[in-house]
Amino acid sequence: MSEKALEMRGPVHGTKDAKRVAVGSSVGAVIETYDFIGFGTAAALYFGTAFFPGSNSVTGTLAAFATLGVGFAARPLGGIVGGHLGDKVGRKPVLVGSLILMGIATFAIGLLPTYAQAGIIAPILLVVVRIIQGLAFGAEWGGAILMSYEHAPWRKKGAFTGIVQAGFPVGLLLANLVFLGSVHLGGDWAWRVPFLFSIVLVAVGLIIRSKVPESPVFDDVKEAGVTKSPIVESIKQDWPNILRGIGLRIAETAGYAVSVTYMISYLHTQGLATTQETITALCIASFIGIFATMGWAALTDRIGRRPLYIGVCIFAALFGIPMFLLVNTGLFAFVIATIVLAYAVCQNALAGSQGAWFPELFTAARRASGASLAYQISAMVSGFTPFITTLLFVWLGWLGPALLFITYALIGLASAIATKETWGATERTLAQEAERTTPRPADLPTREKELA
Repeated sequence: MSEKALEMRGPVHGTKDAKRVAVGSSVGAVIETYDFIGFGTAAALYFGTAFFPGSNSVTGTLAAFATLGVGFAARPLGGIVGGHLGDKVGRKPVLVGSLILMGIATFAIGLLPTYAQAGIIAPILLVVVRIIQGLAFGAEWGGAILMSYEHAPWRKKGAFTGIVQAGFPVGLLLANLVFLGSVHLGGDWAWRVPFLFSIVLVAVGLIIRSKVPESPVFDDVKEAGVTKSPIVESIKQDWPNILRGIGLRIAETAGYAVSVTYMISYLHTQGLATTQETITALCIASFIGIFATMGWAALTDRIGRRPLYIGVCIFAALFGIPMFLLVNTGLFAFVIATIVLAYAVCQNALAGSQGAWFPELFTAARRASGASLAYQISAMVSGFTPFITTLLFVWLGWLGPALLFITYALIGLASAIATKETWGATERTLAQEAERTTPRPADLPTREKELA
């Protein structure tokens, strides 16, 4: 790779706003995850009886998970719209718009009538707001991750995007802490309060994101001339990397759907852990995951994106069967250990790698479109995974979900092997030399600062 190609990653030393942008993008990721993932917790624990009563526990769970999957199915459309707008009008407007949309939809869930109150209209409304959530979440990631990536220094892209990716475990932690507290409220308030509370987070997030400056890379793209239809151009020219990205993401996001989202329901329905114990285990895993995500992401700056991904996918494939053997003991310590390993290693390490790797697979003019497509299309697989996993359990017992988890890990492994390394020894050497020879903005003479 040439130094000219590296220049499309933004300023060598990053911008003066790099840290503020990373934190601002991360705050939005926290809120979006709190809203979107909170739905998964509620679907596993409450929505089966609140919106789909009169059925046995398996049927109710299937219906709730199907509704969960609808939101994931809507994410690619959100990614298409958000990616197109991110390459067309800028990264920042997508950040703000997606947050507003997610906030409205999530708050509305807390106000929805149950089946007992409104009949069939209740689950219909639940599906509608879930679709809106999916659109917002689909648009969110591309804008947030690219803003951080394009403001960050060349040699710390992984570390800075890791801050954004760490917003997801923070959101998961917040959601589960609120659900843990709301358990004691009883009745519908146990699931309504967490969704109503989200409006406070959205207000804080909007204040922070409104002060985040636009990406310097997009400013350069705009000066050179914005592509007429970035999304169409990306599909035509970047489709191999989009397909590879989908495979990479399936190992992470669909694997999470088995090892965490479905596992919540599995522990609950099989009597292996109480609701409070399950949420406590998730809170512990989420807390560890905050630091794990940032640590894994920073590690990719030193060893590259690809080696970490390959190693973790191998570990995940080997972990699939032991994961269920451990929780089947019913010992709370083993439940905690399993969820921590599944989340802090199998999910967080892959998510930490993606923050820098995905943007580097696409040129700056089509980066939001290409990265968003790869990231969000895989969500359709993960969205319906809990539903599929429940069916597999009915057919094969716990071995069905375990084999599905292994399959996803192997898809990720094959995709990682087929995807080029974008931050190998050559790129790291060139970046180190460029950093040494390029003055920092503060070191430039006054006249040069005015022209910069």
